[in-house]
Amino acid sequence: MAGDGFEDFYLGTRHRVVTFLYAMGGDRAEAQDAAQEAFLRAWQRWSTVARYDDPEAWVRTVGYRLCVNRWRKVRNRMVAYQRHGPQPPAPPPSEDTVALVDALRRLPEPERLAIALHHLLDLPVAEVAAQTGAPVNTVKSRLARGRRTLATLLGRDLPGEYTHA
Repeated sequence: MAGDGFEDFYLGTRHRVVTFLYAMGGDRAEAQDAAQEAFLRAWQRWSTVARYDDPEAWVRTVGYRLCVNRWRKVRNRMVAYQRHGPQPPAPPPSEDTVALVDALRRLPEPERLAIALHHLLDLPVAEVAAQTGAPVNTVKSRLARGRRTLATLLGRDLPGEYTHA
């Protein structure tokens, strides 16, 4: 079993690992996150890691490498920021978008899910059925009801292609 002895190992080494990572990087939260990820990886491979001469060294190394990778990502973001400047602010949503999101929130969850999967993600009805665990005809009914409700909420007529289920 993967957990045999792991809890004792974790309890006996977690403070030292976090302390080491904190000393190396200077960011306590980052050290805690990296240590947590390293211990998770050790737990997933515990039957192998437990047989190492020094499992704690393995966890420290994994944690340190995780920190280094995160530092590289931050550094690369900083370089990109210096090279290109900040990204322009995102424009506010249009009135139509705000109205649509408000109307979608008013739909029952099954109808909202069917509408989002089919119309926003362009999934075919059969795929929506597979992902939601509902029969194809149920998905078609949910789409039809959802479209009618949205049309009413938005004060619009449905295009001819959507007037039938």
